[in-house]
Amino acid sequence: MLYANMLLNCKLCPRNCNINRLNDEYGFCRSGKNVKLAKVSLHHWEEPCISGSKGSGTVFFSNCNLKCVFCQNHNISQENTGAEVSIERLSKIFLEQQNHGAHNINLVTPTHYVPQIIEAIKLSKENGLNIPLLYNSNGYENMETIKALNGYIDVYLPDLKYFDDKYAVKYSFANDYFNKASKAITEMVKQTGECIFNSEGVIQKGVIIRHMMIPGLLFDSKKIIDFIYNTFGDTVYVSIMNQYTPMFNAENYPEINKPVNSKHYESFIDYASSIGIKNGFIQESEASSKSFIPEFDLSGVLDDKNKI
Repeated sequence: MLYANMLLNCKLCPRNCNINRLNDEYGFCRSGKNVKLAKVSLHHWEEPCISGSKGSGTVFFSNCNLKCVFCQNHNISQENTGAEVSIERLSKIFLEQQNHGAHNINLVTPTHYVPQIIEAIKLSKENGLNIPLLYNSNGYENMETIKALNGYIDVYLPDLKYFDDKYAVKYSFANDYFNKASKAITEMVKQTGECIFNSEGVIQKGVIIRHMMIPGLLFDSKKIIDFIYNTFGDTVYVSIMNQYTPMFNAENYPEINKPVNSKHYESFIDYASSIGIKNGFIQESEASSKSFIPEFDLSGVLDDKNKI
């Protein structure tokens, strides 16, 4: 069984902890055999082609295989906030989001729960799930994990955070980030092909690569955008984000304990346009705000009988 095999000696991500999660052993991400969720909701602040008019059915998974010092969601990614749910409950959550009118199911930080998610997708599709499934990832992926998702995921939304590994190590404690992320994204594009949108402009298939600018890393950002366009051309969409808000442990890193310089962001957009990028999204200046961070209150996680 895929579920059991992938958790028995866990190598779902590049940490390759090789621990038995079925036996309640815990590796870098601190995830066990059961899925842990922090919030389920209709989200209206993703890229327009994801949120559409009715919202994206976001499912926020607890824990993470990165330890970003500036993480806006640190209470669920690094502080173990959330509630464990069964695979059966997860499958019902997908269907509930569809019934609420969601354009898609948006799996937020799902890497460490891929085997459980696959089983939940199978169950929910047997019971009528028919909207796109979106894999919203930090990009730090093992190729075999992404290959296992082939046929289950319609839209990939990976981050590509860093080009130079010295920044990945310093700010996210991740070795070999760009190499792993770039190979995983190449596999994602291979699986989905070019982006496809419905008559309402909502994405149905494809890859949108997100890059959030970090203060002082304009040169690194330019290398990332060069890679994306030189490798994928117009096959993918690019989301250039300025929503960086210094939080969590950013105060210990003075060089990033501040918002992104607006002139640097404008310069980066101009650069992306100058090299030929046409398929993309940008953010307004007010995107850098704590007000956009969800309240992780377990809403939508429990069923109508307050059970998981």
